[in-house]
Amino acid sequence: MTFQKRAHKILELLEDHGEVDIRQLAQEIGVSEVTVRRDLANMATNGLLYRTHGGAMKVSQLIKPVSFANKAAVNFKAKDAICKRAADDINDGDIIFIDCGSTAFRLCQFIKNKKIKVITNSIPVVNELQNSAVTINLIGGEVDPIRQAVHGTMSLEHIGRYRASKAFLGVDGITAEGLYAGSEHEASNTLAMASQSDCTYMLCDASKVGKTSYLKFDDLSLVDILVTDYNGPEKTAFQSKGISVYSVTH
Repeated sequence: MTFQKRAHKILELLEDHGEVDIRQLAQEIGVSEVTVRRDLANMATNGLLYRTHGGAMKVSQLIKPVSFANKAAVNFKAKDAICKRAADDINDGDIIFIDCGSTAFRLCQFIKNKKIKVITNSIPVVNELQNSAVTINLIGGEVDPIRQAVHGTMSLEHIGRYRASKAFLGVDGITAEGLYAGSEHEASNTLAMASQSDCTYMLCDASKVGKTSYLKFDDLSLVDILVTDYNGPEKTAFQSKGISVYSVTH
């Protein structure tokens, strides 16, 4: 079994249990404890998990600052299901925005063979879509090395020069009262991309629903379509605001 397959299995077990020990991992994957230790060390270096004395813990969303790699490791099953559904609405010839969120990043694997243009401020999105059928437009500005994203006044000017058929965006929290972000930079880019798009998709796993954050930056009128694995009472509230809700399972 390759490292990539072992890492995927480790992340699945962490998603299910929150914490695992080395002996358990060795038995589940069918490799030696030495191999497991080496894999955990590599994955911890890349921010995919937190190494503990006898094993590993799932990345916590409560630890700040949150790096892109840490966020990408959280709820990856839900994010993949959300992005697979969202990708069904992307057609050859589309021009789309993709923001720097960890959920939107997972859209890349489902659109590599589509003949589309992607405008993004996400460095991981650019890296993932290179050498694919997709044409990439990287937004200019200052690079945030932790979030692996481009922000700033120049990025907003760049976004304002383009028009897209669809925008695929994320937020740190969404409630019936509005949308929440962890920084003014991310909120500004989200607003700019939405304003330059004919249709705005919000990609949110269930952990974001009902959650507030540092900054409430807009109400729900920004959102046309919500793609989520959440299926609780807030869903009716979103629909009453005129949002189409695409529900997914994983």
